[in-house]
Amino acid sequence: MSKYSVIEISSRKDIRRFIEFPDWLYRDCPQYVPALHGDQMKSLTSCAPLRYCKRKLWLAYRNEDGAVVGRISGMINPRYNELYGKKRARFGWFDTIDDIEVARLLLETAEDWARSEGMTEIHGPLYYNTLGKQGMLVEGFENVPVFNVLYNYKYYNDFVTELGYVKECDWLELRMDAHEGAPEKLRRVSAALMERYNLHDGSIEALKKDPAKVKEFFEAYNESFAKGVYNFIPFDDEEVKEEAGIFLPFLNDRNSVVILDSDNHLVAFGITIPDISKALQKAKGHLFPFGWYHVMKALRNYETMDLMINGAVPKWQNTGISAVLHTKIGERYIANGTLWALSNPQIETNGAVNVWSRYGNDLYMRRRCYLKQL
Repeated sequence: MSKYSVIEISSRKDIRRFIEFPDWLYRDCPQYVPALHGDQMKSLTSCAPLRYCKRKLWLAYRNEDGAVVGRISGMINPRYNELYGKKRARFGWFDTIDDIEVARLLLETAEDWARSEGMTEIHGPLYYNTLGKQGMLVEGFENVPVFNVLYNYKYYNDFVTELGYVKECDWLELRMDAHEGAPEKLRRVSAALMERYNLHDGSIEALKKDPAKVKEFFEAYNESFAKGVYNFIPFDDEEVKEEAGIFLPFLNDRNSVVILDSDNHLVAFGITIPDISKALQKAKGHLFPFGWYHVMKALRNYETMDLMINGAVPKWQNTGISAVLHTKIGERYIANGTLWALSNPQIETNGAVNVWSRYGNDLYMRRRCYLKQL
């Protein structure tokens, strides 16, 4: 008989235990960055993707004393399955003590549920849609992750592979030397393109105040990444509204770039923010009473920047527009005294990863999505 039990949960009390478990599990890990508990509660109970996604939550308990020893979520995104012609479930919020029996019980529970829903595959760790935390860390355990990616112990990978999961894809995160801006060649190309196409700098501050421009930005985001981002799921209107409310307040003309054409239509965008991971470590999952102070202080420190989203409207792709984008971001980094930039996770097979070879860089983290046939 197993020492552990897995129980489906739904009450807010149990969901709070679900949210708090990794804070206990990683209490002695200096690289772990706690998620804000309020944000996690919203993600698990009332976020926009839950209008159409199915979601189950389970906690694993030790029978002897009732202690929580693991957690997992099972999800089905029907928009993903329709778009890619799959019958896939996904798992996420996967954390476990160093005991493969706990991992086995959690994953088998999610797999059994997926089968009962008619799914033939399961992959993860993933979020409901593309912007959430995803990918199990396989390299870079010594580094502190940016705030919007996962951190996990090494043994997680041993467990899932022993339990029949195989690599689906890897994402790479790079750390770049940012204090010199874009190379001189890119600056010359940028100047020529700006003049040739009559492009100009836009204002992210102005964009934030214009609902039509916000909508245009997210339409460009959906179009830009539809073909180039693996497993991408376009945002619907409710998700656009939600994501805009979360991220736009943190953006300003010091840290982000929008390039416009002569008719003031969006051409390209570079959304970056100061790295807030150490501030979130100090906040310990809560903005109040003092967590907000650490976060706000971090948002004024431009030494290390998080390259969150960079892209171009499809008709401008393959025109050299990335030279303009990199030049403009580099100008801001020089003005701000930025030393380092951390790339967002990028699929290893995407040729866009090679653009960072122009800068001094090193592999900061590698994370993996695992897949299993059911």
